[in-house]
Amino acid sequence: MAATMRIQSDWNQVLRRNEGEAWLSCRSPGKSTLYGSLTCQGVGSDGIPEISASEGFFVNEITKKSILVSCPHENVSTKFLAPYTSFCRIHQKSIICIDISSGGGLGVSSSTDGTMKIWQAANGEIRRLLEGHVYDVNCCRFFPSGLVVLSGGMDAQLKIWSAEDASCVVTFKGHKGGILDTAIVDRGRNVISSSRDGTARLWDCGKSACLGVVADCGSPVNGIALGIADNTINLGSPENAPSEREIGTEGKILLLAREDKKLQGVGLQSRQPVFLFVGSDAFNCCTFLSSIYLLAGTQDGNIYQLDVRNTKAPVQIIHRSGAPVLCLLPYRDGFIASQGDGTCFIIQQDLDHVIDLTEADCDPVYKVATWEKQIYTCCRDEMVRRYQLSDL
Repeated sequence: MAATMRIQSDWNQVLRRNEGEAWLSCRSPGKSTLYGSLTCQGVGSDGIPEISASEGFFVNEITKKSILVSCPHENVSTKFLAPYTSFCRIHQKSIICIDISSGGGLGVSSSTDGTMKIWQAANGEIRRLLEGHVYDVNCCRFFPSGLVVLSGGMDAQLKIWSAEDASCVVTFKGHKGGILDTAIVDRGRNVISSSRDGTARLWDCGKSACLGVVADCGSPVNGIALGIADNTINLGSPENAPSEREIGTEGKILLLAREDKKLQGVGLQSRQPVFLFVGSDAFNCCTFLSSIYLLAGTQDGNIYQLDVRNTKAPVQIIHRSGAPVLCLLPYRDGFIASQGDGTCFIIQQDLDHVIDLTEADCDPVYKVATWEKQIYTCCRDEMVRRYQLSDL
C-alpha cells in the first residue's frame, strides 16, 4: 500500500500568518513515519503565501485554497484542499447525512440533534424543517427531480417529503428495525430501503406499499447501492411474475453492505443472489464505479474494489488508515472516500496525487455529496463544508 501524507487540519489559517508553521507527516506501512513542517515566509500581494518545507518534503504548487506537497523519498504527493466555505449553523449536533439537489440549489441534512433540514446550498440558509420522524433520521436524499426528499429513521419508517412546503406526503411502514440506507430506482416511482432488521425492501411510492423483500440477510444492512448490471452478468429470474407496479427494476443489481462482514449482490427484479464476498470486517458502505466495477468500505479501513463478473479476489484493496470507511462515492474517473478519523480524499485515475479534503480534525466525516465541481461533507463537529474543485 502506498504512503499516506497528512497535514495539520487548520493549515490554511496557520500558513497565512508570517512565520506560521503547520506539521506534515508521511507514513508508509512497515516504516517509521516521517515528520516535517511547512512554514510561511510571507504573503504575496495576490493573497497567496510563500511556503517553505522542511527536509524531505517539497511544495510543488500553492493557491489560495490548496497546496500540493510531495515526499520524494516515498514517491508520494498529495494536494491538500481547504474548504471554500463552511456552514456551522444548520445543526446543533453531529450531522450524519447530507445530499444536494440535482440542480445544485438545495441541500438536505439530518443530525443527531433529531432534526432534518433543507437549506440553500450557496449559503447554508435554512429553508425548511422536515418534522415527523421519531428519534434520529439516519439517511436523507433528494429524488432526481430535486423537489422531493426520501428519508429513513431509527423509527423504522421511510418517508417522502415535499421540498417546497415540507409536507410529508408518504410514510412507509414494514421494517422491524431502524432504516440505515436508501436508494431510488430511476426517476423514483419505486424506492429501496435497508435496515437493522437485516432486510432490504422495495416500495411503490404511488400506493405507499411494499412490493417485496429484495434480500433477507439475517444481519443489519448498513449500506446499499443500485446499479445497472453489465449484460454479461447473470441476474437470475424471478420466481413469480413481477408486479406491474415495479418500474425500472429489470437489469439492475443491488449491493448490500452487511454488518456480518459480507458484501452481497442481488438481482433487483429476480431477488436472486448474484455474488457474496467476505471482507475483513463489517461493511459500512458501497457504490458502483461502472456496470462492472464496485467499491465497498469496511469498519477496519479497507476499501475493496471488486469486479462483479468475478468477486473471488478483489481487483485491489486501498488502505490509508485503520479508521472506519463511512462513505464512498464515484467522482469523475475515480472516487471520493471519507473515514472515521476525519479524512476525506479523492483518488483519480489520471492524477498522480491524492486530493485530501481537509479541516475536519479527527472528527468522522459521515457523508459526502457532490454537485458538478463542488463537494459537500458533513461531520461530527456539526459542520457542513463545501470544497471547490474548479482549480484542480
